[in-house]
Amino acid sequence: MKRTKLYIPLVMFVALMIGGPVAQAACNNASVNGVYGITSVGLNGSGQPASSVDQITADGNGNLTGSSTKSIDGTIVTFTFTGTYKIKANCTGTAIFKNQDGMTEHDNIALDNANKGAFLIQTDSKHVQSSIALAQGTATCTNLGVKHAYATELTGIVLAVGQVALVGQVTLDGKGSLTGTETLSLNGAITSSVPVTGTYQINSNCTGSAAITPRGLSTMNVNIVIVNGGKELMVIETDANTIVTGALQQ
Repeated sequence: MKRTKLYIPLVMFVALMIGGPVAQAACNNASVNGVYGITSVGLNGSGQPASSVDQITADGNGNLTGSSTKSIDGTIVTFTFTGTYKIKANCTGTAIFKNQDGMTEHDNIALDNANKGAFLIQTDSKHVQSSIALAQGTATCTNLGVKHAYATELTGIVLAVGQVALVGQVTLDGKGSLTGTETLSLNGAITSSVPVTGTYQINSNCTGSAAITPRGLSTMNVNIVIVNGGKELMVIETDANTIVTGALQQ
């Protein structure tokens, strides 16, 4: 009798080993439910550099609404949009929505991070555009709610300069002011340990804005979308003739 009790668990263990890990739970439209931020970069159908930062709300039933700040070859536009999405059991899917001109755009989707995020690619001909989506999560959307030190990364194009990049750290003081230091690449000219100062404003809907001034350079104005429970801020520069996006991360 003792041998039988030992034998049954052993058989179950061997069966599990042979069968491999337990299959991941199937996905569906309800897997995408809530508020998300999306950062997109690439080229539009005319071959122009384009980037955007969006905030969308998905209802879990295949419908979405959102707002967008987009740079089209340095022209900044803001607009709201609606759309639909469909998620398959294998956690991939599609989305369709209207852009700023009322034209229909199509994306393929691959969910990641336990469905708390996704990668997207636009599938309309002549577009070269990919995106990263992250869930907003439980965030405190006030100036005080983002009182942290954040690593910063922004990259893109300033038309009068060329390719630009910025990496460093800023501290948000909880009262609307920020300070920090950055390393800048302005079309390949590198400057390290540049002090930055600025201001920021966080709205109750988890969007916001900031003005960041590196010493000796013009102020960078950005729009913000809060994601990942406030641990990350997606940003896009809103100054004319810029196509620059990035993130602040704890």
